[in-house]
Amino acid sequence: MTISINISEQSGVRFLHFGTLWIQGAMRIARPWSLELEYTREMMSSLLLREASHWPRKVLLIGLGAASLTKFLYRNRPLAHLTVVEIEPAVVAAARQFFKLPEDTKRINLVIGDGTEYVLNSNKKFDLILVDGFDQNARAGALDTLPFYQACRARLGDEGVLAVNLLGRSRGFRGSPGRISAAFEGRALVFPSCESGNAIAFAAAGNPIEISFDDLKENALALKEETGLNLLPTLARLAQARTCLNNRLVL
Repeated sequence: MTISINISEQSGVRFLHFGTLWIQGAMRIARPWSLELEYTREMMSSLLLREASHWPRKVLLIGLGAASLTKFLYRNRPLAHLTVVEIEPAVVAAARQFFKLPEDTKRINLVIGDGTEYVLNSNKKFDLILVDGFDQNARAGALDTLPFYQACRARLGDEGVLAVNLLGRSRGFRGSPGRISAAFEGRALVFPSCESGNAIAFAAAGNPIEISFDDLKENALALKEETGLNLLPTLARLAQARTCLNNRLVL
């Protein structure tokens, strides 16, 4: 079924919709490279988890939307090669026309196809996999299943991290953390929900991750200085929620 693409603008922000008022992506027109929506900023918390000087070099993004994550990584991780899988050609066209998706085939491999099938059939390895795919009814479908998460784990290298946008509409992601945890043998963590209802789940493969909150804050300050992205509020919420034992993030 072909989706309907709608573009709206309000207070200097351009929004992507799939035929409903539900927001599928956003860009502040004056700052097209910045991450406008809170959940996209929180997905970039993955950059705090591995050594920032060289990581990630190979990134897989499932779901293009308004290309926010793609543009942020393209600009701020110039050594990274990005593979983007988007099932709807119309979304790609909208991202190019309205959201300044870069035309750079050397660094951005844009695949029109089903994200689940791509991961299940691929033999490539990635450092970072970002999953943010929903239909017009905010359903993730096969992207929120145990076989998909298991395939993601198989596609991650020694420094691998998975970040998944879980949408809390009607408490819809209640079973998702368990599926992710099962696929990664317990090496998974869900950050407290954003105000929008989104919650970001992180999982790790390969080398273990164990970072103190002090080191996370140091990494966040360095990332803010480098990119302008401020993740200190995210870390404050994480600490307040006592999601991590003994003020250490372990994956």
